[in-house]
Amino acid sequence: MAEIVRGQFDRQMRRRRLHGQIFHILCLVSILIGLGMLAALLINIFIDGWQRVNWSFLTSFPSRHPEGAGIKAALFGSIYVVALAGALAFSFGVAAAIYLEEYAPRNWFARIIQINIANLAGVPSIVYGILGLEIFVRFLDLGKSVLAGSFTLALLVLPIVIIAAEEAIRAVPPSIREGGFALGATRWQTIWRLVLPQAFPGILTGVILAVSRAVGETAPLIVMGALTFVPFTPDGPLSRFTVLPIQIFNWVSRPQEGFHEAAAAGIIILLVVLLSMNALAVLLRNRFQRRLEG
Repeated sequence: MAEIVRGQFDRQMRRRRLHGQIFHILCLVSILIGLGMLAALLINIFIDGWQRVNWSFLTSFPSRHPEGAGIKAALFGSIYVVALAGALAFSFGVAAAIYLEEYAPRNWFARIIQINIANLAGVPSIVYGILGLEIFVRFLDLGKSVLAGSFTLALLVLPIVIIAAEEAIRAVPPSIREGGFALGATRWQTIWRLVLPQAFPGILTGVILAVSRAVGETAPLIVMGALTFVPFTPDGPLSRFTVLPIQIFNWVSRPQEGFHEAAAAGIIILLVVLLSMNALAVLLRNRFQRRLEG
């Protein structure tokens, strides 16, 4: 009887191991397919646009002639819009996360707010563009300006920043708060001096990754009226603007082959900006983490 039970157990274990190996192979194949398609896309982009990536391309304005078209206006517009949007999202997002984690009572109202924030993180970006068009462009009469675009992108990434900041604050051990209270610190002193320094690496990583998403967004800015051809750089928060994704979209829609090469070069610049921001997030997180551990 014992041998029969043991035989059944061995067969079940072999079947489970076989199923596990099949699932592992399927996952590996899926990853390889995705990476292969991404590699093919990147290779095609680099072949088409690498020769156009030079100093003249970075310092020239868009042109009707493909050989003279540059990306200066879109590059500076992206820097202006994303920098202001990141500052707004960081300020309001961290403040909201501090309130929800440290001050808000644990009741049904707070749970509804948490659920709505999580839902807002999954709303299509074009909805934020419609909201920005109605509130910032028309109601507040900001026009199709850098400020209106920054507010719209800040709304887009704000739920992501709040969620990331909440997770980072929640990860701080309760003993740190209790130690601050035991030494006579107020709640705000404990949060400012003890909790936020511990949570700052996670908060910073979430903010930079959220801003990286904002860099590549096109739909909200198109809906609110960002221009596709701008032969100047923004000179203030109320100036007209364009950004890298819109400029790339404009070039791709042109029939001339030279504009397609310019679009590929613009994609390379956009990838460099995104990878640089992600690398900056990792470096800053590691630096602050080592400072806390030291």
